Amino acid sequence: MLLFLAKTLKAINPLDIMDSQTRFNLITRNAEEVLIPEDLKWMLESGVELKHYIGFEISGKAHLGSAIISAMKIKDLLDAGVQCNIFLADWHSWINNKLGGDIDKIKAVGVPFFKEMLIAGMKCVGVNPEKVNFVLGSELYHNNDNYWLDVVDVSKHLTLHRVMRSITIAGRKEGEAVNFATLIYPPMQVADIFTQSINIAHAGMDQRSAHVIARDVALRLRKPLTFKGKPYKPIAIHHPLLQGLMAPPKWPISKQELQQVMSELKMSKSKPESAIFITDTVEDIKRKIKKAFCPEKDLSYNPIVQWARLLVFNNSKVLEVNRPRKFGGNVVYETFEQLSSDFKSGKLHPLDLKSAMADFIIKLTEPARKHFEKPRIKKLRQEFEKLAVTR
Repeated sequence: MLLFLAKTLKAINPLDIMDSQTRFNLITRNAEEVLIPEDLKWMLESGVELKHYIGFEISGKAHLGSAIISAMKIKDLLDAGVQCNIFLADWHSWINNKLGGDIDKIKAVGVPFFKEMLIAGMKCVGVNPEKVNFVLGSELYHNNDNYWLDVVDVSKHLTLHRVMRSITIAGRKEGEAVNFATLIYPPMQVADIFTQSINIAHAGMDQRSAHVIARDVALRLRKPLTFKGKPYKPIAIHHPLLQGLMAPPKWPISKQELQQVMSELKMSKSKPESAIFITDTVEDIKRKIKKAFCPEKDLSYNPIVQWARLLVFNNSKVLEVNRPRKFGGNVVYETFEQLSSDFKSGKLHPLDLKSAMADFIIKLTEPARKHFEKPRIKKLRQEFEKLAVTR
């Protein structure tokens, strides 16, 4: 009887007993934005097979934002029964002059090591990398007339002005003089979605404009996404961007001025001291966090407080603060509300918060350090670091 029950339970698909609201909550939780929730609800209630993707340029080392925050969202999606795909955008990297703009080096060295960095990030948050499909851009494009038809089809529905506005997805400023290849970047990124029949496009908020284009052109394409003959738009999920550890250009700063420079304050591989990389040592992590901008009692712009919210509490963890009794003794924060209240009142000092966050991140990234101890990956890393440049 027990054997029969065990076989029966094994045969049950978890999605058969997970209601659409539970799946909706998993897919959308901790997202900065969902475009749009109503479309996702329709897909879930209609039984549309959900296919996700997130794309990465092959550039410098992956940091906590690209390797951990994205992996946390992938975990939610996998738990909700979504097919998850990571797109290794080697052509986009070439267009954007990553790794010196050498496509051969990007493919030969950049792609395999960057993939390992993303795998390491998934291991840190409990995602089995074997459940995620990796897609290489050049393999998708090779001998694929449909892809290039989609690039032209998307482009036919865009004005030059719209494309110029969207080059921010490539890290460019709106209105900046760029070469023509950079203008191809947005239509290619949108075509990536439709050629792969993606209905959940996922990225940080900095990629929003590409996803808005995808939704805008979706119903006008020659071969739109369809379900039971009904054309529909892909949804987009945007996770929050981790703030960099550096101070704003001036402090104090007004809310209006802060809003204007926020995009420049995100964690960036081009500013190594602003970021914790998935390859950083314990000593690197301690040093960078010790130097981090963390104004006392201030929550208006505070990278360490934001990291606590996104890396600790959005990941269903607790933060342990160890300190001498004369400074309040040890405390365990179970919610962000508790932590932010104590920080704002001065009960939690910046030095104690920094120390606790350093310990937390060291523990969080331990699986990554073990991953990079493997001889094959060590060799890949050495080859990659010979090529890596700031962009």
